[in-house]
Amino acid sequence: MRTANVAIVLVFLTVISLPLAANIAGFDGADPAAENRELATFPHLGASWRSISAFGPGLGLWFEDHFGFRSLLVRWYGRSRLDLLGVSPSAAVVKGRDGWFFYGDDRSIDDYVNDEPLSAEGAANWRDAIAGADRWLRAHGIAYVFTIAPDKYIIYPEEMPASLVRIGRTSRTDQVYEALRGSGVTSVDVRPALLDARIRERVYQRTDTHWNDRGALAAYQQIIAAVRARVPSTPPPWTCADFEPVTRVVEGMDLAGMMGLTRVLREEDLVLVPRRPRLARVIEPAGAGPTDELGRLATEIPGSRLPRAVILRDSFVSRLVPFLSEHFSRAVYLWQNDFDAEVMRTEHPDVVIQEIVGRHLYGFIPSPELVPDH
Repeated sequence: MRTANVAIVLVFLTVISLPLAANIAGFDGADPAAENRELATFPHLGASWRSISAFGPGLGLWFEDHFGFRSLLVRWYGRSRLDLLGVSPSAAVVKGRDGWFFYGDDRSIDDYVNDEPLSAEGAANWRDAIAGADRWLRAHGIAYVFTIAPDKYIIYPEEMPASLVRIGRTSRTDQVYEALRGSGVTSVDVRPALLDARIRERVYQRTDTHWNDRGALAAYQQIIAAVRARVPSTPPPWTCADFEPVTRVVEGMDLAGMMGLTRVLREEDLVLVPRRPRLARVIEPAGAGPTDELGRLATEIPGSRLPRAVILRDSFVSRLVPFLSEHFSRAVYLWQNDFDAEVMRTEHPDVVIQEIVGRHLYGFIPSPELVPDH
């Protein structure tokens, strides 16, 4: 009996020592591409007391992300939760039906079930902020177009779990658009176009939070149509005939990464390959791609006399960048919600496009006072 106990202890010690032994042997257990976040880096040990005191905690954070066999264990855990229990291994991801996954953080569930509608004061605050930006821009000869990007569960509610039941009939998106009615603001509701497009093809990714190229095209066409109504020199939007539809099987996308299942899940990415050359090029930052998720990104069409644009955006614009950029001699994409008059004075745009995803109507409170009087 004693021999058996000793054997159990030895096996236990061996197992818990394996990750550290793997690190000492030079094996990094991390898989950065498989997780939708930035992993901790190895801390630098300098000569200063601050550097020395920070080394220990930094080393602990590094080991948590890089210990031997970590990525393998994360995949095993994720698959066991998903395959055996039928639930998402991450609280930030909702497992839907038929292979669909949905973002469940950032008050997404409140947005889906229409919990806590905007108060009259809250709706008025949105109207004042957006209408104030519009007035300032008009006074400076700049057009303004506002749109709210719908999350995937708005366009595919039938793929959400049956356990989530909608409480109210009116969403905060509905309330903001209603508050803007009669204000003179050019607002674009892309939901009808997306609901129409989904009849013909899938317009959102199954393992990602966002629309695919087909959905981005439908939204972009509505946005550019609104821009043309204000700035007629803007070229008309590209159509389906301008693209070759291609299906590419790729690794799972951002939601798969949140569950540690990027290498496990697969996505059919419905890509649109342009039949004619795209002219816009990313000029800032150097070496960036048009869909890179950066705080500031600028594109230009060499030698173009087309209008200039500033786009205030979040992650839903990433797939729109290659489409939108073809319509502007220079387009500056800023990852922010608040109006920024200094940027407008510097960039001298002909049009400002502001996009915000619907769920952010819960977490973001606009500040009308940020819009200057002059």
